[in-house]
Amino acid sequence: MYKRVLLKLSGEVLAGDGSFGIDGERVKALAAEVAEVARAGVQIGLVVGGGNFFRGVAAAAQNMDRVSADHMGMLATVINALALQDALEKQGVPTRVMTAIEMHQVAEPYIRRRAIRHLEKGRVVIFAAGTSNPYFSTDTAATLRGLEIKAEIVAKATRVDGVYDRDPLQDPAAVRFHEISYSDVLSKNLRVMDASAVAMCRDNKLPIVVFNLNVRGNIMRMTMGEPIGTLIH
Repeated sequence: MYKRVLLKLSGEVLAGDGSFGIDGERVKALAAEVAEVARAGVQIGLVVGGGNFFRGVAAAAQNMDRVSADHMGMLATVINALALQDALEKQGVPTRVMTAIEMHQVAEPYIRRRAIRHLEKGRVVIFAAGTSNPYFSTDTAATLRGLEIKAEIVAKATRVDGVYDRDPLQDPAAVRFHEISYSDVLSKNLRVMDASAVAMCRDNKLPIVVFNLNVRGNIMRMTMGEPIGTLIH
């Protein structure tokens, strides 16, 4: 169904069952799923967070200047992007890491037109270092990159199978939405993504799908348009 998607992953996904660092087997399994989608002809861009190493709003950063802490978080996303690139290329999928903070020895600088050309040539593109600006999360970076590369949808991969009216991990009576509007997400303060990211999608009519990454094959099902998770539109 979708020819070009922007997949947003949290950094914690790469940590597997741990709370810190990178789990090699988890990254390998994730890369295998993404590679399967790429071989099916879907152009896929990735934005990965850095929460498995450092997060600018975490307790560890409480006594730090917010700008410095956010820059550290951006560099953490580059570590994760390089790990994903290595795993994808071992699956035989050509991959490019593009960073919003220039570091030529490590990755390409982010240039919109070059990113689109990579996608058109069948390469997976991993967008790292957020937007390079503090106070913006990787959710906002994912939305921005999705709009810039003209993705048809932003896919937010989570630990739960969609958007709920309450946290389903804490309240078993939480009710899942199959579809919901951008305005309802914002007015109900559902916190599935940052408000700025949701508002940007709303203003540019870019749909969001929230789905469970922990079910094998869900990335492929999402790109094929199967009704999994919650569609925000």
